[in-house]
Amino acid sequence: MVPHTKTASAGTQAALRTQYAALPYREESALEILLITSRETQRWVIPKGWPMESLQPWETAAREALEEAGVEGAISRKPLGAYLYEKRLPGGILVPCSVDVFPMRVERQRKEWREKDQRAQRWLSVPDAIEAVQEQELKSLLRTFAATPRPSPR
Repeated sequence: MVPHTKTASAGTQAALRTQYAALPYREESALEILLITSRETQRWVIPKGWPMESLQPWETAAREALEEAGVEGAISRKPLGAYLYEKRLPGGILVPCSVDVFPMRVERQRKEWREKDQRAQRWLSVPDAIEAVQEQELKSLLRTFAATPRPSPR
């Protein structure tokens, strides 16, 4: 049985909303990406959230990485790019979102964090992360990130 979903009222288009995401990564022997599960659908995603009035976009992304994945580190002030997806709101309503993605070199992973009991997380190789995420544009951003030189750690 397919779950019933609702979109904006018939004949109307929901406005595109913006979110900010962190792309947590580490490079030990190889580049790895940290993915977390979404709370509702348990899909593999990157930490993201709605804009916060008092924070810059990259600061919002860093806050989401801490709250959703328990990681902290050096985050880029420049987005890698953006991808589109449909956010499922309470009641099953789908809202189109554009997500600006900010790479974040993870320097610390906490043992406890706000949403630890609500999400799974996994460090994955780039090919495995590309396979795990569903959004085609996010897959493309992961490929681009893997092919782009990253600054050396301080």
